[in-house]
Amino acid sequence: MAERGAPTCRLLFIFMFFVFFFFFSSVMSSRDEMELLLSFKASINDPLGFLSTWNSSVDFCNWYGISCTNSSHVSSIDLSGKNMSGQISQALFGFLYIQEVNLSSNGFSGEIPGTISLCSSLRYLNLSNNNLTGSIPRGSVSELVALDLSNNMISGEIPADIGLFSRLKVLDLGGNFLVGKIPNSIANITGLEFLTLASNQLVGEIPPELGRMKSLKWIYLGYNNISGSIPMEIGKLTSLNHLDLVYNNLTGEIPSSLGNLTDLRFLFLYQNKLSGLIPSSIFGLEKLVSLDLSDNSLSGEIPELVIQLQNLEIFHLFANNFTGKIPRALASLPRLQILQLWSNKLSGNIPKNLGKQNNLTVLDLSTNNLSGEIPETLCNSGRLFKLILFSNSLEGEVPESLSHCRSLRRVRLQNNRLSGELSREFMKLPLVYFLDISDNNLTGRISDRSWDMPSLQMLNLARNGFFGDLPPSFGSSKLENLDLSGNQFSGSIPESFGNLSELMQLKLSGNMLSGDIPEELSSCKKLVSLNLSNNQLSGHIPTAFSDMPVLGELDLSQNQLSGKIPPNLGGVESLVLVNISNNHFHGSLPSTGAFLAINSSSVAGNNLCSGDTTSGLPPCRRFKTPVWWFFVSSLLVVLMLLALVTFAIVFIRRRAGSKLKRVENEDGLWEMQFFDSKASKSITINGVLSSTIEDNVISRGRKGILYKGKSKKEEMQFVVKEINDSNSISSNFWTEFAQFGKLRHPNVVNLIGLCRSQKGGYLIFEHIEGKNLSEVLRSLSWERRQKIAIGIAKALKFLHCNCSPGMVVGNMSPEKVIVDWKDEPHLRLSPPWMVCVDFKCIISSAYVAPEARETKAITEKSDIYGFGLILIELMTGKSPTDTEFGVHGSIVEWARYCYSDCHLDMWIDPIIRAVQASNNQNQMVEIMNLALQCTATDPTARPCATHVLKTLDSVLRSSSCIFSP
Repeated sequence: MAERGAPTCRLLFIFMFFVFFFFFSSVMSSRDEMELLLSFKASINDPLGFLSTWNSSVDFCNWYGISCTNSSHVSSIDLSGKNMSGQISQALFGFLYIQEVNLSSNGFSGEIPGTISLCSSLRYLNLSNNNLTGSIPRGSVSELVALDLSNNMISGEIPADIGLFSRLKVLDLGGNFLVGKIPNSIANITGLEFLTLASNQLVGEIPPELGRMKSLKWIYLGYNNISGSIPMEIGKLTSLNHLDLVYNNLTGEIPSSLGNLTDLRFLFLYQNKLSGLIPSSIFGLEKLVSLDLSDNSLSGEIPELVIQLQNLEIFHLFANNFTGKIPRALASLPRLQILQLWSNKLSGNIPKNLGKQNNLTVLDLSTNNLSGEIPETLCNSGRLFKLILFSNSLEGEVPESLSHCRSLRRVRLQNNRLSGELSREFMKLPLVYFLDISDNNLTGRISDRSWDMPSLQMLNLARNGFFGDLPPSFGSSKLENLDLSGNQFSGSIPESFGNLSELMQLKLSGNMLSGDIPEELSSCKKLVSLNLSNNQLSGHIPTAFSDMPVLGELDLSQNQLSGKIPPNLGGVESLVLVNISNNHFHGSLPSTGAFLAINSSSVAGNNLCSGDTTSGLPPCRRFKTPVWWFFVSSLLVVLMLLALVTFAIVFIRRRAGSKLKRVENEDGLWEMQFFDSKASKSITINGVLSSTIEDNVISRGRKGILYKGKSKKEEMQFVVKEINDSNSISSNFWTEFAQFGKLRHPNVVNLIGLCRSQKGGYLIFEHIEGKNLSEVLRSLSWERRQKIAIGIAKALKFLHCNCSPGMVVGNMSPEKVIVDWKDEPHLRLSPPWMVCVDFKCIISSAYVAPEARETKAITEKSDIYGFGLILIELMTGKSPTDTEFGVHGSIVEWARYCYSDCHLDMWIDPIIRAVQASNNQNQMVEIMNLALQCTATDPTARPCATHVLKTLDSVLRSSSCIFSP
C-alpha cells in the first residue's frame, strides 16, 4: 500500500507546486502593474483629482479610468478630456496585456515615449488634442488597429517604415507640423480604412500607390502644400465615401477615374489650382451628398448631367471660370439645400423653377452675368435663409413670394437693375438681420408703410429712387448700419433716429433733406460714422455732438448749415475725419483734434478763419489791449529764455557724445561718431570689429550683414550693421547721419553710433532683445496683437509727422518689426540715403505698395500700405506671400471680399477665433475696415499716420465699432 501511494503523493506535490507558482507569478505581475500605474500618476498633473482613487489600498482594477481582463491585468486606460498635463511616462507602455490607451483632449506635452513599440498587445492608441512634440516614434506595434495623434505639435517627417503598422484601420496624424512627402510605404497598410494627414506642412505629390489601399473609406489630405496632379489611381478605391484634398497646390485636370468611386458621398477639392472641365463621370456618382470644387480655375459649362445627382445636398462651384447658363436640372434635385455658384462668368436667366422642388436654405449666385427676373419659387421650401444675388444684371421687381419668406435672414440683391416698389409684407420679415438692395432702380415711398423687422442690424437702400419722408422707425432696436444715401428723400431727419442705441454708421447723404439736424442724434453713443452731406439741411451743428464718445467720421458738407463750429467738437478724441465744406459757417475753426491739421477742401466754401495755415483759411483777426499785449510779450520772453537755457544744457551734454572722433588701430584710421553718451563711453572700434565674426551673425541682406556685439566695458549689448558697398555712402555721410542719429522713439530701433574708414563702414544700433514679428505672430493672443499694432502706428506717426523732414520706412514688413518680451514693437529703419540704394530689393517685397513698383518712389503712403498689410496679417494669420487667394489674386482683394460678404469666423485667424469675445469681434471688424483703407489702390485715399493711430486708439479703447456683415 505504501508503494502504491508514493506515486500519488508525488503527483499531488507537482500539482500543488505549479498552482503555487502560477499564483505567485500572478501576484508579482499585478504588483508590477500597480507600480507602473503609480509611476505614470507621479509624472502628470491632475488638477481635478480624477486619480485620487489611485492608491494601494484599492484594487487597481477599480481605479478611475482603468479596465482589466478577467485575469485582473490592465487592459484599458481611458483618461480622455480630464484636463491633465505633464509628460507621458514610459511606464504607460510597460503593460503586457493592455489593448487600449486613450489620453486624448488633455494638456500632455513632451515627446511620445519610444517604448510604444514594445507594447505588442496594444490595439487602440489615442493621444489626440494634446501638446505633444518631437517626432513620430519609429518601429511598429503589430496588433495596433487605430492610431490617433492628431492636433498636437508633432514635427519631422512621417517615418518611412510607417507601412509596418500593417493591421491599422485608422491612422490620423492631422493637425501637426509634419513636413516632407507622404511615404510610398503607407500603401503597405492595405487594410487601412481612414487616413487623415490634413493640416500639416506636407509637400510633394500624392503617391499613386494609394490606389492599392482598397479598403480606404476616408482620405483627408487637406490644408498642406501638396502639389502635382490628382493620381488617376485613386479611382481604384471603390470603397471610398469621403475624399478631401482641399487647400493644397494641386494642378491639372480632375481625373475622370474618380467617376469609378460609386460609393463616394463627399468630394472636396476646393482651394487648389485645378483646371479644365468637370469630367462627365463625376455626375454619375449618384450617392454624392456634397460636391465642392470651388476656388480653382475650372472652366466650361455646368452640364445638365447634374440631374443624376439626386442625393446632392451641397453644391459649390464658386470662384472658378464657368460659363454658359445655370443648368435647369438643378431645379430637379429634391435634396439640394446649399447652392453657391458665385464669382464665375455664368449668363442667362436663373432657372425658372429653382427652389420649387429643392430644399434650398442658401443660394448665392452673385458676381456673374445673370439677367432676367428673380424666380418666384426660390423660397418654396420655406427654409431659405440666405439669398445672395448681387452684382448681376437682374431685372423686374422683388418677387412677391420673397415677401412671405419668413425664414430669410440675409438678403443681398445690390448692384442689379431691379425696379418697382417694396411690398408692405417685405418690410415685415421677422428674421432678416442684413438687407442690402442698394444700387438698383427701386422707387416709391417707404414712410407710409410700417416697417417691422425686429432682427434688422444692417439696412442699405442707397442709390435707388426712393422718395418722400424718412420712416420714423424700421421696427428694430438692433440697427447698427443704416445707409439711405443717394435717393430722393425729403423732409426732416426724424428725431426718433436718436433712439437707435446700437447705431454705428448712418449715411443720409445725397438726398433732399431739410430742416435742422436733430439734437437727438447725439444719443447714438455708439455712432462711429455720420454722413449727412449733399442735402438742404439748415441751422447749427448740435453742440451735443461733442458728447458722442466714439464718433470718428463726420461729413456735413454741401448743405445750408450756419453759425459757429462748436468749440468742444474739436475735443472729441475719436474724431479723425471732418468735412464741413460748402455751408454758411462763420467764426474761427477749432484749433484742436481733427480740426488741427484739416485739409483745406474740407472747410472751403464758408466764412471761417483759422490760425492754422494748412487749412487754407484766412487768419482770424484778434484785438489786444496794450496791457494784455505787454503781459503776453513778457511771458514769451521768459519762456524763450528758459528754452535757450534748456537747449544749451542739452546741447553741451549731447555734444560730448555726438562729437566726431578719429581713432587709429592696425586696420587704419577710423572716424567714429556716437549719438548716445553711454555708447560713446562703452563701445570702442576694436569692440565693433571683434563683433563681426561668423558666430555673431544675426542676419544677412543684400546691403550688409547684421552682427550682435557686446562691449567689454559695462557689457553693453549692441547690433552692428556692416555696409558692404562703401561706394554707396554719400559724400555728406556724417551730415545725413547726424539727423538720423537724433531720432529717439520707444518704438524705433535707435541708431547709437557709426564708424567709417577707407575700407567700409559700420552702423551701430541699440540691441533689442526679441524676435521678428514674422516669427512670433501666429503665437500671439488678440490683446498682444493689439499692442503691437498700436506701437507700430505710433512709430509711423513719429517718423511721418514729428521728424523734419519726414522719414519713410521703405519696406514696411513684419521682418522690419522686432517684438520684445513686453510685446512692444520696434521698427528697424534704414538711413534715408540707403532706402533707395537698391530698389530691386524693395520692390521684390510683397509689402510694397502697387504705385511704388511703377514709379519706384517710396512715400509715406507706401508705408501706410505696408502697415495695412500687417494689420490684415495680424487679424487673419495670412501673409501676402501666401498663394491661396484663388480668384481674388491678392491678400488685399481677398480681405475686401471677406469683409463685405463673409462672417468673421471665415477670415479671422483660428488661433484667436476661439477666445474672442463679442466686443473683440467689433474691434476686429473695425480694424479690418482701417486695414482696407490703408491698402486702398489710390494712395491719396489712404489715411495718414495720425489718422491711423487715432482710429486704432479709438477702436481699442471702445467696444463699439462698425457692424460686422
